[in-house]
This record gives sequence, structure tokens and C-alpha cells, in this order.
Amino acid sequence: MMERQSLMRLWSSFLYISTLFWMQVHSHSEYLIGLGSYDITGPAADVNMMGYADTAQVASGIHFRLRARTFIVSEPQGKPVVFVNIDACMASQIVTLKVIERLKARYGDLYTEKNVGISGIHTHAGPGGYLQYVVYIVTSLGFVRQSFDALVDGIENSIIQAHENLRPGSIFISNGELLDAGVNRSPSAYLNNPSEERSEYKYDTDKEMTLLKFVDDQWGPVGSFNWFATHGTSMSRTNSLISGDNKGAAARLMEDWFEQREELISDEIPRRVSSIIRNHQDSRKTLSQLHIVCLMMKQEKKLSLFVSDADEELLELASYFESQPGRAATRVSSSARRVRSPLRKADKPGFVSAFCQTNCGDVSPNVLGAFCLDTGLPCDFNHSTCGGRNELCYGRGPGYPDEFESTRVIGERQFKKALDLFNKASEELQGKVDYRQVYVDFSQLNVTLTKKDGSSEVVRTCPAAMGFAFAAGTTDGPGAFDFTQGDDKGNPFWRMVRNALKTPHKKQMDCHYPKPILLDTGEMTKPYAWAPSILSLQILRIGKLFILSVPGEFTTMAGRRLRDAVKTQLKSSGDKELSGGEIHVVIAGLANGYSQYVTTFEEYQVQRYEGASTLFGPHTLTGYIQEFKKLSKSLVLGRTVQPGPQPPNLLDKQVSFLTPVVMDSTPGGDSFGDVISDVPKNLSVKRGSDLVAVVFQSACPRNDLLTEGTFALVERLEREDKSWTPVYDDDDLCLRFKWSRPKRFSSRSQATIEWRIPESASPGVYRITHFGAAKRLFGSVQHFTGSSSAFVVT
Repeated sequence: MMERQSLMRLWSSFLYISTLFWMQVHSHSEYLIGLGSYDITGPAADVNMMGYADTAQVASGIHFRLRARTFIVSEPQGKPVVFVNIDACMASQIVTLKVIERLKARYGDLYTEKNVGISGIHTHAGPGGYLQYVVYIVTSLGFVRQSFDALVDGIENSIIQAHENLRPGSIFISNGELLDAGVNRSPSAYLNNPSEERSEYKYDTDKEMTLLKFVDDQWGPVGSFNWFATHGTSMSRTNSLISGDNKGAAARLMEDWFEQREELISDEIPRRVSSIIRNHQDSRKTLSQLHIVCLMMKQEKKLSLFVSDADEELLELASYFESQPGRAATRVSSSARRVRSPLRKADKPGFVSAFCQTNCGDVSPNVLGAFCLDTGLPCDFNHSTCGGRNELCYGRGPGYPDEFESTRVIGERQFKKALDLFNKASEELQGKVDYRQVYVDFSQLNVTLTKKDGSSEVVRTCPAAMGFAFAAGTTDGPGAFDFTQGDDKGNPFWRMVRNALKTPHKKQMDCHYPKPILLDTGEMTKPYAWAPSILSLQILRIGKLFILSVPGEFTTMAGRRLRDAVKTQLKSSGDKELSGGEIHVVIAGLANGYSQYVTTFEEYQVQRYEGASTLFGPHTLTGYIQEFKKLSKSLVLGRTVQPGPQPPNLLDKQVSFLTPVVMDSTPGGDSFGDVISDVPKNLSVKRGSDLVAVVFQSACPRNDLLTEGTFALVERLEREDKSWTPVYDDDDLCLRFKWSRPKRFSSRSQATIEWRIPESASPGVYRITHFGAAKRLFGSVQHFTGSSSAFVVT
């Protein structure tokens, strides 16, 4: 095993050095760039979703898949920086540690915790159970190994792809305002910030999007990464389908737009067309057919003269294809049939687009505002309650009451702005690639406060604790019982409940004041630590761009203060590269670990949800600013930093109470993949308005995650050779894979596949196919597939 790892490291080093040598000789580019992407969807059944902490929100299908997207940038003679954006609620300390362990085994010291940053988009619709501290895995019934493995494997594979794609290239940066994709969900706390500070800003949320455009010297544009602040809560806590929420949707739209731009030479919003993969079709013929489809769509009035005859012909053709009974399949069947197979352009890296998270702590995508479910009136301004209770106060997205539509709209708004910035990007990044990283114990950090009179005072952060208002939730996902936001007192009953777990001592309560402590998580250690104390702080530099990786959710004003402090430090450093032009500082939120929220000192006093969830007390933000100023100074002066105390690795201590899959079964005489409810005979449906649903005999999706594959597929009939072409799969927003059991512990289950036919679908004959894997009583897994009868789309 050691010999194999040594060979891997040797080979990786050889490839890296060879690329550097080639670049020196043949290229005038400033950097090596490489991008990668890999599936991290995880278990689509039985696992509690991470984000809302609602035990009833359990995964039961897929809206669209989750991915890890990576870029690597290096100078020809320098070390690289790696940034990974994951479609997950947040990064996890234990996931990060495991990924770094694997990278060291493969690449030696090329990629370490110092130059690899991993940031989550904060979707609240992904599988949970992958963090190492107790408080974050209670609702998932403990640690979920499948969730953890899917993330570690996917992140590692996306980095490997990016490393193997390293080639000479350029990076361009662009900024612009996006006004209608986020609102402040805690405006009363924001208003507690000094008026003179607030007057410096036009809005109470950050509206700026910062985008990087990656251009390969040979292939041209190969990707884009952008940062914009809005929560991943367009999908509510009642949703049970795995989803990348609005940022995942934006990434899907951007990547599809580029791939179709390559085919159609078009700048339009992506229209999912049905010729991404062809069976035995000539590529030139495919391209001409695509142009014909576009012309047909533009001449709909002319086409209407022939609809009747065309419909009859298509219906007659469809009648020959009845549903196929369930049959055995191979593990690779679904991977080979998925629409976005990497095999289709093996000679060229696929376009990777990531929509990254930043200081989204108090920013909601539910832009219509928060209203009471019972009266329809706006919620109470200070406490976000309805009649004194929080349970009925909900934010409304632009597609209200359809959360899927809200997700699409907020995603599309981010996509459109990113597309605008992508097309306009002209400022080229040039200069050093460098990084600094340190571990800091935030449970006992000495923080120096500078007073208005110029004197200073040393204060301390506190061991982690959550306030009463944490349990009240937010307008994106209200809590339960009688908790309310803005509660700085608590109540006797919940104090009694708290004391049964752990009674905070006076020093801890004084340290957190005015937060009334509900859970003293930083001092709870049974069966192991409930909350983090040692956090990773990191800066990645690419020329005049500085990415601050923070393990939490900064509010709008907290993020502004951190960025401004670092920018001021950089400007005063004497670094000649930074003397002219704009310095770009972005915050990568929820990165390398998770420690909940960071508010300003003034917002903390109000004790809304964000303040109650600021774990380390009122001076948390000042501590971050102090440590990042030190880190940025060391970075520009070329000084090394001490690594700090190492965080614990609690992987061996994890426990799980999630019931395993024992076996799957079907009713007597049925097979896995059989159609239970087929499409009606002679079905003809219209684009842009109709829905087709088919129900199959199925098995638990936890048996095989079908990573880089699909559980659901829409196929179109090729009339020339009667072959079926994949056109939509479970990574498309229009196709939903829903899984269910008739009873909680039943071994029987079914899959419902719903296709909402988009306007962009080509007229023709279609069918719906399901892939899955069934577990036998003694543990072996049998893969299967089945298909519906054919139907017509006009």
C-alpha cells in the first residue's frame, strides 16, 4: 500500500512538473488553471436533511443533483491554491480533514489544509449527518457514513479532475450589482448598527456579485466561479427532494447555457435540447437538427398548420412502444445513459460554473417578505411573530406558493447576472499566488478592543453557547413552541430543561451576556464534543484577489467590516503589486468547517436568531477581524505563521442510529422496475404546460447512490433507427424523482417520476425510464431498470 501511494505521489509530481516546464517553454500565460466537477448527491432516502434541524424533513427523492466544483490556480514556479464549492449546507471539519488526508496520500505536500479551501453553498435540501459535532447530527440520528463518504469522494475526485486539467490559462474578474435576489430577514438587528456606518451603504444587504472567468489558452473559456450573498432557503423545510436550491439551480443553468452555446452559438437562456448524447448518430447531422429545432420554435404559427397530421403520425409511432417490464441492469447502465456524460467530449474539459456563498447570515431569498399564514398580514417587525408566536411567520419567495418556482427564479436571477459579468469580464488577474492558514481556538481568544479615545481593552471570546432565540428559527424556517427572536431573557421552563442537560456557570453566562443561554454546547462533552472550538481561518491569494475562507455565516454588516479591515491592512502593507488599482476581497462562507453565525457587536445585543447563534459571544467578529489582519499581514510580507492548535478528529467516536436497509421486495409476480402506473394510451401532451408521471416498482436509493448516474431518465425516439436518446435526467430541474414506502419499515417501495415538459422540448415520441438497485436479504445488490409506454409531445 505504501509503495502504491509513493508511486501515485511520484507520478502526480511528474505530471505537475511536466506541465510547469511546458508552460515555461510554450506559454506566455500568467497561470496554470484547472477545473473539475463531481457528483456528491448522497443518499436520497431516509436521511434527515441538513439546515432546518427538522426531524420530519427526511430525503425521499431528487429535485436535481448536488456537485463539488473545483478550481486550481498556480504560478509556473509556485505552489497552487485550490478552491472547492460544494452543493451542501456547509463544509465539515471532519470532511475537510479526511479530504486533506487523501490528497496527501496522493500528492504529498502539494495540497494541504493551508492551500485547499472547501466552501458550502448552504442549501437546506441536502443529506445531513456528515459533521462531527453532536449538536449538528442530532436530527439525522447521528453520523451518516453515506453522506460523509459521498462528500469526501466527490470533493477528492473534483480536485483530481482539476489537477489533471491544469493547463496554461488566464483569469478575469468582474463585479456587478444584483438587486432582486435577497432581502434582509433581520432588519431590526441591522438597524442597531451605528447610523453613520449604515449611511455608507445604499442597501441593508450586499448586492455585489464578484465573478472569476477562467480561460484556457487552447480551449477558451472553461469555467466561472462567483460569490453572492443569499441563503439557500428557497426550498422550505417541508421539501423532501434533494436539491442545490437557488445556487445549485443557477450553476445548472450556467453550465447548460455554455454547453448549448457551444452547439448553437447562442446567448439565450438555456433551452434543454434533446441531442446532448446520440446513439449511432453523425455529429454534423445532430447539429443541423438542432438548428432546425430552433427555426421550428421561431415559426410556431407556420407549424400550427401541420400539427394535426404530425400528431397522428407520432401517435401511431408511439403505439408500437408499450411499457417494458423491469429487467436486470449493470451498475454502469445509468451512468452511461445520463445526459451530461463526460465521455461525450473526452478531448476537452467540461465547463464548470460555481455559485459560491459569502456573507449570507441575514440574507433571505424570500424576497416578497415575511407574512403570517393565518392572516396574510406582515409578521411583527422586531420578533417575526404572528400573535406572539413564531410558527406562522414565513418568508415568501418570488414564486410563492410554489417553492420550486421560487428556487428557479432566484437561481435564474443569479445566472443572468453571472452571465452578464462573464461576458463583460475584462480585468485580468496578474501577480502572486499564495496562501496562509491558521487554526484558532475561539473558545478562549484574547481580543484587543480599540476605544474611541484611542485606548485599548483586552476581552475574551467564550466557549460556544446558543441562545433562546436560536430555537425560534427564522422567517425562512420558523422554530417551535414559544421561542421568539429578540429574546434576551429566556423563561423558567426552558431553563429547567436546559439544566437537565448542562447548567451554564456564572462566568459563561456573563461572557455571553446579553444572550440567555439555552444550550451550553461548548462545555458539553458527552458522548463527545457538542460544538467546535478550534476553527480554520484561511486566505487564498490570486494576484489582487483575496478569498477569505470563514467557517460560519457572517451577517451583511459583519462581512463588510471584515472585508474592509483586511483591505485596509493590505493597502498599508507596502506590497507593490497592490499599490495601483482595486484590491478584491471576497468572503467564502461556511468554509472548511462550521461554527454557525457571526454578527456585529451591535446586532448581537438584539438577540435575534443570528445573534443567538453567534457561538463565541459578543466579541466573535472582533476576534475574526484581529486574526485575519494578522494573517493578511503575514501573507503580503511573506512571513510564515504558526499553525495553531490542531482540531480534533472525532471520526472514530461517531455513532449512528439510522436503521440500515435490510432488504427490498415487490408484490408476488412483480419485478423491480415494473410499471405500476403507466401513461394513458395514445397520450399526447403539450410543451410548456403539461406534466407526465409514471410510477415504478422500486427499491431503496441507499442501496446504490448511482453517483454520476441517474435514477430517472426521459428518452426520445430517433425515428431513423428507432433508438432511444437520453434527453433529461435527474439532474434537470424539469424532472423529479420521488421515492416512497407504503409504510415506514416496509421492504416494498415505489418511485414516481414526474416530467414537467419544458417549452424547449422537441416535438416527438418519448418514454420515461427508471434505474435502481435492490438489496437481497443476504446483502447482495441487484441493479434494475424499467420503462414506460411511449407518448407524444407536441
